[in-house]
Amino acid sequence: MNDNALSTQEITQSISELKVWLEEINLSLNKVRSAAIPSSTYQNAARSLRKLIDMEKYLTSMDEEYRNNRAVAQISQVVNSSLDIDVVLRIVMDTIIRLTNAERGFLMLKTQSQLLKTRIARNWEQETIDPSEFAVSNTVVQRVYQDGIPIITTNAQEDPRFLSQNSVIAFNLRSILCVPLRVRNEIIGVIYADNRIRSGMFTQQALDLLSAFANQAAVALDNAQLFASVRKTLAEVTELKNLMDNVFDSIASGVITTDTKEIILLCNRAAEQILGMQAANIIGKNLSEVFPPFTNILGYELTKVMAENYQVKDIELSPQIPSRGQVDLRLSLSPLQDSQKDTQGVAIVMDDLTEKKQLEAQQRLFERMVSPVITRQLDPDKLQLGGKRTEITVLFADIRGFTSFSERISPEQLVQILNRYLSAAADEVLKMEGTIDKFLGDAIMAWFNAPIRQEDHCLRAVKAAVNIRNAIHAIHEEYPPEFRLSFGMGIHFGVAILGLVGNEKRLEYTAIGDSVNIAKRIQENAQSGHILISEAVYEKVKQNVWISTMDPILAKGKSQPIRVYKVESLKA
Repeated sequence: MNDNALSTQEITQSISELKVWLEEINLSLNKVRSAAIPSSTYQNAARSLRKLIDMEKYLTSMDEEYRNNRAVAQISQVVNSSLDIDVVLRIVMDTIIRLTNAERGFLMLKTQSQLLKTRIARNWEQETIDPSEFAVSNTVVQRVYQDGIPIITTNAQEDPRFLSQNSVIAFNLRSILCVPLRVRNEIIGVIYADNRIRSGMFTQQALDLLSAFANQAAVALDNAQLFASVRKTLAEVTELKNLMDNVFDSIASGVITTDTKEIILLCNRAAEQILGMQAANIIGKNLSEVFPPFTNILGYELTKVMAENYQVKDIELSPQIPSRGQVDLRLSLSPLQDSQKDTQGVAIVMDDLTEKKQLEAQQRLFERMVSPVITRQLDPDKLQLGGKRTEITVLFADIRGFTSFSERISPEQLVQILNRYLSAAADEVLKMEGTIDKFLGDAIMAWFNAPIRQEDHCLRAVKAAVNIRNAIHAIHEEYPPEFRLSFGMGIHFGVAILGLVGNEKRLEYTAIGDSVNIAKRIQENAQSGHILISEAVYEKVKQNVWISTMDPILAKGKSQPIRVYKVESLKA
């Protein structure tokens, strides 16, 4: 159409103006009815007016048909311009209401259970209808859905087909228009439009138009649904892949997978840390090139796993890793198989045991200092840096004459004999569930009643000292007289600050306080083979021991003498 051409609206407007002018002329002529005016003039004027009225109706009909056809064509643009199901639904529904002049419109689609579900409901103001207003004739909807034949009624209240339908009467439904949505001879839903106020809103022309429109709408919706399904599937697959990647990276064990030629395909984060290498630097390379110890030591097993679908578990290696030094690893090898059970490679699962073995070694050392009975009751999470005031019984035992003894024998022999005596003393302390604080050259310091409370801690300390003395007598039978040594022991009961002292790199579980110093001073005054206890200890154990009285000790740093008692033996 060129720029000078008149639009249908402009032509209709001109005809309307001519019609008004002719009506005025006819009115004037009929009023005058002059004999001078031929009757043919009156007839021609009336005929011209009728033609203009018919032409106006025709142009109006053509304009409506043009607008309807244009609306139908728009749905094709929707098919090509958007694959978003919500956008397509909204455009389709708004177009339907505009085409039919309906009050409301509903678009219902078939679910997987073959039931209809309202996907969108709009009104003539292009607003989404609240679910509480979903009052439609289910009879009409189900009949169209099942039969695939459009239904139109100009007044449902008087339509004999629906007189017995409660929904029509209860919801005061009048004009109803319902057509199927069909794709490849399959009904995928229905379009339902109505007007609850006016009768005669819909014509056969509106039904034909809506049916044609529904065919295009069905294609658009089917494409949008297909696209939504594909997009959902893609999102699920992507989510699953991301989940699997996260799971793979979150596995505490190191995992490496290779193909049948031992080319590395995958490497998780734990494997990177264990091997001290980045996955990007090893994926695509041969296993023997990246980590020779695997193929040097596991060559036979790798071959067997891939050739015989054989699984190898719990192989322990201690290889050298350039960035970490020697490490302790436990490996398991499993074949990688496809859905046909054909081996496509091998999965190597590795656990780093380096830190665990170090901790086990440290624990074994700790158990030599603290009774296993106590270590099993300790909660590591409650052992915090810092001290706590605690009542404990402290035991000091020192080998007498060790300095002069050490001058007479070789260092190697000296260490051997020293360990023999200290080990015997430590064993007796641990048997009584005491805690060994430290070894001080040729002496041992231990305490009782911590970290686990012991109601008879003073008696335990005394029993440990007596048992040490007895154990030393047994050792004397193994050695010649010149190698026979004895302990002098001191025991005191009091309050001390007990806890972890040091920093994160070096911690020591120890006791600090005046009661510790007093036990040390008492031990310094004990002769070879003697067990001296303070008065505080004696008050706790006097019913269980035979003692001898001793002169008070003038201890270094103390203004008052310390009263002590010598333990002779335990009462039966």
